[in-house]
Amino acid sequence: MPETKIEVGRKAPALALPDQDGKTTKLDDYAGKWVVLYFYPKDDTPGCTVEACDFTAGLKGFEKLDAVVLGCSGDSPESHRKFIAKHKLAIRLLSDVDHQVMRRFDAWGPKNMYGKISDGVIRSTVVIDPEGRVAHHYRKVKAAGHAAAVRAKLEELRA
Repeated sequence: MPETKIEVGRKAPALALPDQDGKTTKLDDYAGKWVVLYFYPKDDTPGCTVEACDFTAGLKGFEKLDAVVLGCSGDSPESHRKFIAKHKLAIRLLSDVDHQVMRRFDAWGPKNMYGKISDGVIRSTVVIDPEGRVAHHYRKVKAAGHAAAVRAKLEELRA
């Protein structure tokens, strides 16, 4: 099994990815803030839609905790724009088409789908503190209810 790259207390890997508008987004852009970076398989699929809508619905709660929420998948910025428009999402979505950032965040690797092993996006979330260190890592998550669990964890981490 490969060594994990994401460890609590360690500096989060760097990233520079285009968002839905093609604007390059870097973690450094959010220095001094909490960052919730969640990885999901595909725009406009049932689980990913639930997760994105839940993060959008809870966005005010995250903002009160001085946190930003960033979603990341392998979809294109154009796909992200359509997904955002269709579901009235209020979060930024990052595009990692070559999966390089996902690999650095342990969000790409072998998955078992109905007994078939293949590489893909591992639905996971990394909470990054204002100093750029990993504060918490959800390695495999279920979409429904995840946003609320992350918000509760963030409240705990900030206490």
